[in-house]
Amino acid sequence: MNRRADRGNPLKIIIRSAEPGDAEAFQRIFMDPKVYANTLQIPFPSIEFWRKRLETQTDARLLVALADGEVVGNCGIHTNANPRRAHAASIGLVVHGNWHGRGVGSALLKEAISLADNWLRLLRLELTVFTDNLAAIKLYQKFGFVIEGTHVGEALRDGRFVDGYSMARIHPHPPLIQPPQTDSQTT
Repeated sequence: MNRRADRGNPLKIIIRSAEPGDAEAFQRIFMDPKVYANTLQIPFPSIEFWRKRLETQTDARLLVALADGEVVGNCGIHTNANPRRAHAASIGLVVHGNWHGRGVGSALLKEAISLADNWLRLLRLELTVFTDNLAAIKLYQKFGFVIEGTHVGEALRDGRFVDGYSMARIHPHPPLIQPPQTDSQTT
């Protein structure tokens, strides 16, 4: 949970796991031109699409942010099935345009990183962000993500191809395997 002052009023942001009942909120968020323009989603998502997607969500890897009791953003951690890439996951984060710059993205990313670092045994978090999405790039850099490369013509957006940065964050203190205690260490 996070509190941030906005025009003198504290904003309470609550982070929780996404639920099937959030489908209408997801549709509303992804219908926002400020959102779908900066993702790989297409305009006009259906409630049924989000309902089905959220019904198959069976763990806490898709987080939502609530502000004023309303779902205003989400962040997914997408792990790899390939055992050689089990240490890495990709992040997808969106915040409804009306809530940009109010701490929602920071609250979501903070909790997603905590989940990845402390519970999911992830060493590497990856994401792609359009090169002109300066606010998102700044947010990711604030949390330790670095630009690793540029994807030229990453995606089609409003009739034009746009470039994207590949960014990643390496766990700053990866967990170590604790050696077993001997009898002399326990007495």
